[in-house]
Amino acid sequence: MEKKLMVTAEEIAVELSVSKSFAYNLIKRLNGELAKKGYITIPGRVSRRYYEEKLYGKAE
Repeated sequence: MEKKLMVTAEEIAVELSVSKSFAYNLIKRLNGELAKKGYITIPGRVSRRYYEEKLYGKAE
């Protein structure tokens, strides 16, 4: 299965076994970090690469 560029709150909630509310807060935090670096962000979604890097260390 092909990985999508962005990850959603629903996917994060399932993957981390957390509530969707917590997942949305996590996305908001990560998007805030990206925005400070000058990247364009999309509410409710975050870059899969950045998400995986912040959560697990170096991304593939």
